[in-house]
Amino acid sequence: MSVENLIKMANQIGLYFASEPDRDVAIRGVQQHLQNFWTPAMRRELKAWHAEHPGAALHALVQAALTETLAQA
Repeated sequence: MSVENLIKMANQIGLYFASEPDRDVAIRGVQQHLQNFWTPAMRRELKAWHAEHPGAALHALVQAALTETLAQA
């Protein structure tokens, strides 16, 4: 799958969780969705892209979810 499609899907997830008033809950929701519904290869590809392009093209909640996930790794 192309990284452009992964970014688009990740941003849709971020938009969905943006309605959550508690930012920490929203970030955990994004993380949980990626863990439950994305393949390991999809997660690795998005994380690698995010590591090379921090702050670019991704919804703020997705960026936070990936940054926290990378920090825990």
